[in-house]
Amino acid sequence: MKKSLLLAALLALAVVACSKTETPAPAASTPAPEAAKEATAAVDSAKDAVKEAGAAAVDATKEAGTAAVDAAKDAMKK
Repeated sequence: MKKSLLLAALLALAVVACSKTETPAPAASTPAPEAAKEATAAVDSAKDAVKEAGAAAVDATKEAGTAAVDAAKDAMKK
């Protein structure tokens, strides 16, 4: 009788353990559409920053080229 009681207890524990459901994951703090809007805004600002940096690089290159031409002209005169 002790064996059958032990077996019944083990079966009961197994059924209880297997019937537990996992808790659902908590919802994200920022909804997906709102996060997508924020990501789009970040990409747009990054594009603007790249455009500004490119324009600054072109201006610096032009200035450096002009300075090099002037230095070459001065060297030719001497």
